[in-house]
Amino acid sequence: MTLPANLAREFWQEYSIFEESRRMQYVTSVERIGIEKGTRKGLLQGIDTCLQLKFGAMQSELFKEISQIQDVEQLSAILTALKTLNTVEELREIYQPITE
Repeated sequence: MTLPANLAREFWQEYSIFEESRRMQYVTSVERIGIEKGTRKGLLQGIDTCLQLKFGAMQSELFKEISQIQDVEQLSAILTALKTLNTVEELREIYQPITE
């Protein structure tokens, strides 16, 4: 049985899409590191902007502290918290461990 040309093309297009969706893409460790660096850079840019808007002149000192953080998840938490916190102390509680 032979399909008409337009149906055969449509079938193979859908089949290709199906096959592609089943493939698991491999991300090399180098790519993963690059993605993490890019994510970190973007988060730091967002944090810097929020610090400028929220804390003005104090922004530079705070940003120096925060830019030392390597953990992307912690940077993401800081950026999210900047939406609602009101003081520098509240901000520092997020990234500085409490020592007793």
